[in-house]
Amino acid sequence: MEKLESTPMLPLAMEVLQQFRQIFGSLRHHFRELEERCGLPGSQLWVLQEVQRSAGIGISDLARRMGIHQSTCSLLVERLVEGGLLEKSRNPADQRRVGLTLRLGGADILSRLPGPAEGILPGALSRLSDDALRALQLHLASLIDELPGENGRYAGTPLAEMCTAKAVRTVTKDTDGQ
Repeated sequence: MEKLESTPMLPLAMEVLQQFRQIFGSLRHHFRELEERCGLPGSQLWVLQEVQRSAGIGISDLARRMGIHQSTCSLLVERLVEGGLLEKSRNPADQRRVGLTLRLGGADILSRLPGPAEGILPGALSRLSDDALRALQLHLASLIDELPGENGRYAGTPLAEMCTAKAVRTVTKDTDGQ
């Protein structure tokens, strides 16, 4: 890893850094509250919530809906199936297709959700205007270009997985080979 130079921050850069801290702190608080109330990480709760919304959904569609890599989605689903919260079943019309359904325990956990399982950022982003989203996308792309490393591998990782130290180690290990 190359050594990066340290330069003093300009006041505007410091204000933007503080805004990122506010966003990250809000996300961490939300996901901690979800886990305390429901006993599962936010990424697993999001899977349960999406299956509740679309019973019979397949893993590919679920991964696409969540904006995550299919292998990451499969790992999340397997944990929930092993925990007895989700059930996999073959589609009678197409035996190659496996659909997911919520089991009673999964529905019980979802009844305790204090807010959206996917987190608070997707809702906040969806309330911004198209112009604001385009500007934000452009400026964040410029910022990402200034960061060292291969940051693209994190794009398919649920934010809930990034908000705890334990989850970050797991996600990094799971996504290194992709």
